[in-house]
Amino acid sequence: MPNPKRRHSKQRGRLRRTHDKIAEVSLNACPQCSKAKQSHKVCVHCGYYKGRPVISVLSLKEKKQERENKRKK
Repeated sequence: MPNPKRRHSKQRGRLRRTHDKIAEVSLNACPQCSKAKQSHKVCVHCGYYKGRPVISVLSLKEKKQERENKRKK
């Protein structure tokens, strides 16, 4: 495989890398709870996706109670 005859300048390398940046995540409003969520993902606040409940979302108090119940058993 051939090698370059001359060194590429810093500017040339940096110009090539200008397109390698990470894109920002686009957020939409959830139709159920109207909080920000990623498109095509389950809402982490209410657990709905496409108008249907997919996961059950517990409040912090409920999670704490479940942990305590598991420890008692």
